[in-house]
This record gives sequence, C-alpha cells and structure tokens, in this order.
Amino acid sequence: MATNAIDQTRRMLSLVTYLRERPGAHVSDVARAFGISEDELIADLDVLPMCGTSFRGGDLLDIDTDGDRIWWHNPDATGSSAGEPLRLAADEATALLVAARAVATLPGLRESDRQALLRATAKLEAAAGEAAGASSRLSVTFESEGGVFADIDRAIAERRRVWLRYYSPARDELTEREVDPIRLFAVGHTYVEAWCRLSEARRTFRLDRVAEIRLLDEASDPPPIEPRDLSEGLVQPAAEDPEVVVEVGPGGRWVAEYYPHDSADELPDGGLRITLRTPDPGSLRRLALRLGQDGRIVSPRDLADSARDAARQALAAYGE
Repeated sequence: MATNAIDQTRRMLSLVTYLRERPGAHVSDVARAFGISEDELIADLDVLPMCGTSFRGGDLLDIDTDGDRIWWHNPDATGSSAGEPLRLAADEATALLVAARAVATLPGLRESDRQALLRATAKLEAAAGEAAGASSRLSVTFESEGGVFADIDRAIAERRRVWLRYYSPARDELTEREVDPIRLFAVGHTYVEAWCRLSEARRTFRLDRVAEIRLLDEASDPPPIEPRDLSEGLVQPAAEDPEVVVEVGPGGRWVAEYYPHDSADELPDGGLRITLRTPDPGSLRRLALRLGQDGRIVSPRDLADSARDAARQALAAYGE
C-alpha cells in the first residue's frame, strides 16, 4: 500500500522503540498494534536495516523476521552511546534547517512540539555556522492538505473530536459533520478513518477534500472497531458485484480517478470507456446526472434507461 513520507517515517520511528522493548515480538501482534497489515509491516522491516547512526558495519539496524517473529540482533546500535558525534555537510545542514522551519509553521502542530522543534533548529543554526546563512534565503510552503493533516494528527494525539466541512464528489456538495478521528493513512492520497457522528458509522475522508476543519473541546470517543485491512486498496469491489460500463468525454476523465475500476479504455474523442463494479449500481444515477453531456451509462441497459429518465425529469422540473 502506498504511503506518504510523514506517515511512514512516524510509524518507523515508533517501530524502533516498540521493537527494542519487545524482543521476539510476533508479526501479527505488531501489525495489530500499529493498525497496519502484516505485508505493510514486513515492507517497513525491509527498510529499517538500511537505517542507523551511519552506514558503517554495525551501525545499521540488524532486524529480521522469519515471518512469525521479529528479531533485533543489535539493539545497542541506537543506544545513547552509539556512533560518533553527527557531522553535517553544508548542504545537509541547509536542507535540515529549511525543513525544520517549514514544519514549525504547520497549523495544528502541538505547541510543545513546535517549541522543541524551534529549540533544535536554534542549536542546529549555531552548529552550522556560516552554512546556516543560505537556509535563511530559502522557504517551503505546505499546501492546505498539510494543515489538515497536522490538525487531524493533533486531534488523534489529544483524543479530541473534529468538525469538518467536507466536499463529496459523488453528491457534488459540501456537508458539515463532527467526527472522532481513528487513524491517518495513505493510499495514493492521504485519508483519515473516523467515526462520523452524522451517520453514526465508520467513514473515510480524503484530506484534500476537507474545505474547513476545527478541533473541538469535546473528547473523541469512537466505538471499538477493528481497523480496516487496506492491503488490497481503499475500495475493494467484490468479484460478484454487478458490472457497469460508463463512457465519458474529456471533461469526465476524472471519474477514472475517483472510482475504482476494472478497466479504462481510451476513446477516439479523448474520453474513456470505464468498466467498474459496485454493489449498488443505482447509486451511479447521480454520477450520470452530474456528468450531463460529459458522460453516459452504457450498461446494464435498465440502469442506462433509468438514468436517462432521471435526466428527463430533472430537465422538466428545471423548465417549470
């Protein structure tokens, strides 16, 4: 499963501490504790042996697994006495300073974390000397999704409920709701899995569709639920679900991005012929209405006919 750098780095740093305290931990137990699949955990374990205090032999983490249990053969490699004092080249110091200042400006960052980061940045500036000057002429600005990520991450850490204004492309509307965040994850895009108080059910929200977010003082209290298995992707249509074929013009190509599909074949006019599966084909009538001239349902025939009837009724009502 794809994941972003923030997600994976945070998880792998936590893994180091977790595994140090649990020699011989079972793969299934560790995966469950971190809310990920065993395949994701194994992928992280494949990366950890490339990390350490230096790239010299003995300084890299010596971690392996037999598929059932995880063994760390040199836990002292990350101890307080491990390695030599860190020395940074000018370009390394510049990159660290620019990144640290950018992260410190993220909205939603816990104030204690911000202050710790600023103290570390000041020490790094002093140690870097003249090299720190170049970093002051560079800046990084995070897109809005970074701010939403920071707010959700803070809400999870502080166990607080969140208010959202959220855009739903399927309904082409903004809704307001309160949610209890459970976890952040990435599958191509970054999402938060949460208990939605509007629908009283588990829901998944894509961060770049959050139009507005506000942390509430009310405590987050999601019911105990098993984390979803995302090893096969976010949406996993069943093989027995009915097949639907949709043809879209160039203005409707976004459908292939938002809807899981079996195939998307190019059409001569620059559009796509998309084949997908869904347990509720009728729900795609809204999609057909939204597409308008940019698309149509080809099959099954009864769904195509009902979508055309719905379009005629909508036009008739508009004419009145």
